[in-house]
Amino acid sequence: MSRRTARRLPLRRLALLGAGAAALTLVLSSCSGEKVQNAVNTTNSTRGLKVVLNQSYGPDTRNKLDVYAPQNAQGAPTILFIHGGSWQGGDKSGHAFVGESLARAGYVVGVMNYRLAPQNRYPSYVQDGAAALKWLRDHAGQFGGNPNNLFVSGHSAGGFNAVELVDNARWLAEVNVPVSSIRGVIGIAGPYSYDFRAYQTRVAFPENGNPDDIMPDRHVRPDAPPHLLLVAANDSVVAPQNALNMEAALQKARIPVQRVVLPRLNHVTIIGAVARNLTWLGGTRAEIIRFVDANRLK
Repeated sequence: MSRRTARRLPLRRLALLGAGAAALTLVLSSCSGEKVQNAVNTTNSTRGLKVVLNQSYGPDTRNKLDVYAPQNAQGAPTILFIHGGSWQGGDKSGHAFVGESLARAGYVVGVMNYRLAPQNRYPSYVQDGAAALKWLRDHAGQFGGNPNNLFVSGHSAGGFNAVELVDNARWLAEVNVPVSSIRGVIGIAGPYSYDFRAYQTRVAFPENGNPDDIMPDRHVRPDAPPHLLLVAANDSVVAPQNALNMEAALQKARIPVQRVVLPRLNHVTIIGAVARNLTWLGGTRAEIIRFVDANRLK
């Protein structure tokens, strides 16, 4: 190989990286959530991780979760992640990049599916989240996780599920998971406080249901763990008021809460920025890692 060729190789690599970044930027700015997921997943490899797919945590065909873990993990923080999709769509397979990214940070991660509306309305999908958390807690040690070092996170509708299943004392009690085993909750662009009766998502809630009986900001238990509420500055899907109301409810109950508004991000890119190769989009991944490391069992 000539010296001239050797000098050209870094430039070629930079050009390829630049082209890839430009393509991903175009996808993230103009395409559907499904196309975003496919693009991100194809550019993040799980090689070197322990990945176990389609573990059953309940009787329904949607009661499955995928586990991503570092090789040789010991006592690692264990995170349950819940996808969005207006409670009517979405799939864990589209969020493999979340499991991959957070496992690379040293955590054991369960990425779950849940029963979908309108066939399954509230609280079915919240109860699925609680059941998945119990499964993950019961099996954490098999993957090098600590069953008393749990975190629950979700994006969009999954953010609602994550906050509701922890903050409403009913759901953890139903599956015998002590709230003391949960070190924190991470809501990402979640609709925690809105009147679903005025939106198409009303089909995910009981007919004649009342938001006062359902919204997580009405259900804050006095012994809830710390919360991180991540908000996309350019979110046109979930109003920022949801996080403001949730923050106020947690503060009223004297629960530690951090609300972080991430600049430049929208409802889709806030979750895309969890991917390791898309951290240039915004600070989602860094904020999650900061929060987990601050609240994990030492």
